[in-house]
Amino acid sequence: MRFLVSAAVVALATSPAMADGIVDNVNGITVADGGRVIHFKAILIDKDGRVTRLVPPGEEAPKLSRKELKKNAGKPLYDWRIDMGGKTVLPGFVDAHGHVIEMGFGALSLDLSMTKSLDEAKSRIAAYIAGNPDRKWVIGRGWNQEAWGWVASRPRRISISVSGGHPIWLSRADGHAGWANREAMREAGVTASTVSPAGGRIEKTGGAPAGVFVDGAQALIEKVVPQPLPKERDAAFLTAQSILLRYGVTAVADMGTTLDDWLTYRRMADIGGLRVRIMSYAMGVETASRIGGKGPTPWLYNDRLRMGGVKLYADGALGSRGAWLLKPYADAPGQSGLGFLTDDQPPEPDEPGGDGRLSGRGPRDRRQGQPDGARRDPGGERNLYGRSTLADRACAGGRSERPAAISANSARSHRCSRPHATSDRTMAEARLGPTRLAGAYAWKSMLTNGAKLAFGTDFPVEKPDPFATWAAAFTRTDADGQPQGGWQPQEIVTREQAWWAMTGAAAYAGFAEKQFGALAPGQRADFIIVDRDPTTASPTDLRATVVQETWIGGEKVWVRK
Repeated sequence: MRFLVSAAVVALATSPAMADGIVDNVNGITVADGGRVIHFKAILIDKDGRVTRLVPPGEEAPKLSRKELKKNAGKPLYDWRIDMGGKTVLPGFVDAHGHVIEMGFGALSLDLSMTKSLDEAKSRIAAYIAGNPDRKWVIGRGWNQEAWGWVASRPRRISISVSGGHPIWLSRADGHAGWANREAMREAGVTASTVSPAGGRIEKTGGAPAGVFVDGAQALIEKVVPQPLPKERDAAFLTAQSILLRYGVTAVADMGTTLDDWLTYRRMADIGGLRVRIMSYAMGVETASRIGGKGPTPWLYNDRLRMGGVKLYADGALGSRGAWLLKPYADAPGQSGLGFLTDDQPPEPDEPGGDGRLSGRGPRDRRQGQPDGARRDPGGERNLYGRSTLADRACAGGRSERPAAISANSARSHRCSRPHATSDRTMAEARLGPTRLAGAYAWKSMLTNGAKLAFGTDFPVEKPDPFATWAAAFTRTDADGQPQGGWQPQEIVTREQAWWAMTGAAAYAGFAEKQFGALAPGQRADFIIVDRDPTTASPTDLRATVVQETWIGGEKVWVRK
């Protein structure tokens, strides 16, 4: 495995070497706070990988001429120059909410995200077992009963009759529920008498476990699931990083970094394998304290890694009916969701300079953790929530005394071709009913009322495809243009506002706005080469944008083969 990891790192060989240089002859386009679009024809980059200047159209960029550009000491002004032949250059995208290692493991394990029925899921499970007979446990993710056409409010037993004696544990698409077979429940000691833990729910039929464990109840099974080896974590990271770079994502907020995850990032960075920038949020207070001590870590590895805060869960997800609602679910009158914190629990630890991401989707947790009770950034009065899927009218429409940076979880493409707002819309309508949707994905309202909107895909729940996110944000439609006119169209944001939410605002949400997020002088030179101008493309063409190269810190780290 050491050879495989080393080979993968060598494959990330950079070009050119770190020195002052020019990326010239580009159709350069970037965006500034407020949605102002800036055009440029060349990027001047220093030896530290920072932008020194964007050369505007109409101005001649310095040429790499040893005769014409001599300094007093006889050294050339720039050591290298690359002519891009007029290709379009954009700032690298920043994903404000994702799960790096989880995405890597998901790509290397059983994937049920494309299944459209329970029978199809069972067929894929059987095929996976046949192809991996030596695995004791079968681990996978991505199932979604909504995609299977299950709309009934009562839990259904989803036994896995194709297990062949293997314990099976499969995470739902959103990670807020898990599916276990009889063998897995037997290993975990789960029986009809097992009580649902606080913050969790064991779905039952006829008094017996139905096989689905929601939110905190997942721990009953996970405690007996074999833990991956360090070499397997390294492979998962490299796989996830390759996916991110392919999509043009140069920085991410890793929500829920475990100690093992952190050690993986450090291990890979020590051998030169960490390319993407990671704004880490520790999974829980204990992990945050073990990594950062009394506060955030400094930026490490040339602004590649920092643990800047802690993630706590306030409630569950809408799809598994774990989101904590003010009133019962429209399609399950006896349920209102699962709250993980009580009113006397602080939403984040008392650490100076830290960022507590309170991850919640329901309006009740939003009231419980309103901005007045959330941690403030000592330098900028900054309050943060990890998610804002739903808010009651008071939360979405009321102006806070201090701005909150809201991570809006907003992208899906490919099969479902929709961001959370479009992929979730039919499920949200069923869960809430039409009269309670005013605060659902209320992006424009949040901006109007002073919030800073930062978009994140919550990968691997959704694909980390920024172009699908972008198109969905200013149309509120999926890849098929549905629903016509957009879902909850009053909450549409402009093309430029959406772009900033995926770059500068996402960096701001992670306390990284001084390091990256805006392609501007003093910022890290993180940019991508794409095959079209996204500012003029139709929503359909925007979704089809292809990333050709990804550069981080003035170094080329990924090229489309």
